[in-house]
Amino acid sequence: MSEPEPTPPQTLLQIVAECDNFVVPPSASVSGKAEEEALASWHLFPDASSPALGLIRPIILAQLKLETTNSWKFWTHNNVDKVSFADHIKTPKERSSIMKELCERWRDQGLWPGQIGPKKWRGEMYPIYRHPFGKLDAPLGSEGNGDDIEDDSRNYAFRMERSACALFGTVTYGVHMTVYQDDPEKATRNEQGALENESCRIWVPKRAKTKQTWPGYLDNSVAGGITCGITPFECAVKEAMEEASIPEDIVAKYAKSVGCVSYFYRTNAGWLQPEVEYVFHLRVPLEVQLQLTPLDGEVESFECLPLKEVVAKVRSGLFKPNCAIVIIDFLIHQGYLTPENEPDFLEIMTRIHGRFGYERW
Repeated sequence: MSEPEPTPPQTLLQIVAECDNFVVPPSASVSGKAEEEALASWHLFPDASSPALGLIRPIILAQLKLETTNSWKFWTHNNVDKVSFADHIKTPKERSSIMKELCERWRDQGLWPGQIGPKKWRGEMYPIYRHPFGKLDAPLGSEGNGDDIEDDSRNYAFRMERSACALFGTVTYGVHMTVYQDDPEKATRNEQGALENESCRIWVPKRAKTKQTWPGYLDNSVAGGITCGITPFECAVKEAMEEASIPEDIVAKYAKSVGCVSYFYRTNAGWLQPEVEYVFHLRVPLEVQLQLTPLDGEVESFECLPLKEVVAKVRSGLFKPNCAIVIIDFLIHQGYLTPENEPDFLEIMTRIHGRFGYERW
């Protein structure tokens, strides 16, 4: 597969807009595209006041209405189509079982192969929550790795195949960690008050050409989706070793949680992907020798690049879009990007910390 082609230099706001490219209109219908689609709200229970889990396109709603499993309920509220699990479906275990059977059957029937076909299927279970900004309390440890739970008192609602989440427009979660080196004593401030540090270098991986998504693009130092049975930090530790051969003790000692980024991405095929990424920074002390090395085949190679070169590659569209957002967030956290040197600072800040128009779901 060919390498991604660099674009002419873009503004950072243009880069953000490539990833945060969908806004839920008041009518909950897609607009501003070649086609318009009325989106249905997916609820946990057959009640418009129950938690909204996702936004469903007409083709998925139509397919659900063909189901004969008696697992679904359909109605209309304020001229908006609604769908939920049926009244008798009451536990995470029941919901997870329904979604597992449904998604695997759709895959085997050849429905939407570009999203859930055998080449796109991940075999990873993502947690779905009642409230996307609530507690991440999916079952952990052995409880999360076995059969799902009967208790329905948590924010956790059920789990489903990772690749199918976009079919249902559900919020998914991941971790991104920037591994970098710098010498704080060499940092200076320019006339606009922003930090400049010629010694700052970031470890940048190139995604393997065999990846299901964005092959050959540049990525964050460490990144991965948060599956059931693991916390954000545990995910960071796991991905650090699997993708970059970073020992657990290095992550435990030097990694810092610095917040989240969130954005609403609509794929070229029209699938909706609202995503939250927990962000970590790992500054490698100058006296620590650390070489990032591919381990699990998801990364082709690593380079430790000067910050200016990383930013230039971001502006040229060579980074996977959501990874570019994390780099921009790094620039803000570290003081390189400020209201004084970036005219779109506030727009960028609000776009990378969005709420997906959730109140209109």
